[in-house]
Amino acid sequence: MIVTQRHIVTSVLYTIVTVVLLGVLYPVAIWAISVVLFPHQAAGSLITVNGTVIGSELVGQNFSKPTYFHPRPSAAGKGYDPTSTGGTNLGPTSKKLIDATKAAVAALRKENPDATGPIPMDLVTSSGSGIDPDISPEGAYYQAPRVAKARGSTVAAVRALIGAHVTPRTLGILGEPRVNVLELNRALDAQGAPPSK
Repeated sequence: MIVTQRHIVTSVLYTIVTVVLLGVLYPVAIWAISVVLFPHQAAGSLITVNGTVIGSELVGQNFSKPTYFHPRPSAAGKGYDPTSTGGTNLGPTSKKLIDATKAAVAALRKENPDATGPIPMDLVTSSGSGIDPDISPEGAYYQAPRVAKARGSTVAAVRALIGAHVTPRTLGILGEPRVNVLELNRALDAQGAPPSK
């Protein structure tokens, strides 16, 4: 088969049209539609308080004070880094993973001495992205005694707040019930300023 100048011109034009259509026009059209129909999500699901961005519904943050619910551990960059997402990539027989999990269990028990029941796995293992904004309802309930004590509240009141912030499975079948840590901590603050300690 002889490649003619006509074939070359056709392939170059096809490439240019495809790049413009699929690499420029299609992404711009999808972006414009999303900005109009879903402005909050298209802007990154950002949460603002008094005009200041305090986080995103989609990205976990490190809360370490006893007055707040803590997220699951992060393996993203130096922790909760959305520019360096990723899990540990360690297998279940990895000594490093086993040691890290044992250390996380010990730390969790130390900071939650009044907690009862088994330790939820999501509180001692990182997610695949390392920036998961959610914990399981069990993970939140496990921390309730510490948060209640640090805030001078009752465990029942804190558990009721957790229950009000549980997001069920998507469409009733996809995923697991979850609690967004940032939203739950914001709800705590809305009930009253946390103690200064």
